[in-house]
Amino acid sequence: QVQLVESGGGLVQTGGSLRLSCAASTRTNSTFSSYAMGWFRQTPGKQREFVATIKWSIGSTYYADSVKGRFTISRDLAKNTVYLQMNSLKPEDTAVYYCAAGYSGPGSPSLTRQDEYAYWGQGTQVTVSS
Repeated sequence: QVQLVESGGGLVQTGGSLRLSCAASTRTNSTFSSYAMGWFRQTPGKQREFVATIKWSIGSTYYADSVKGRFTISRDLAKNTVYLQMNSLKPEDTAVYYCAAGYSGPGSPSLTRQDEYAYWGQGTQVTVSS
């Protein structure tokens, strides 16, 4: 069982930056070496959308085209925390952002679908004003 807690959302002007954090934990204090961590976002009436993912063990990353070059996903192994640094924010980035964890075996492709992630955080609101 994995618990995920997001933080760092808020209100920012167009062109501004925010950093989201996702603190991960397990009841047995096991490692996340076999997991991938992802960020998704959702606006009212729309499907949850993939944003970025990182493989916990090797740190490889993959991004949605809409955020490539503006957002950076990273992880801190010592703190069991995943970050999403968001720069050059646009009004269309406004959404509830969710952190997720899913099993990612050796050599597997990046996880980009919701159904590939078994654990989800509660979400944090990001609002970009124009």
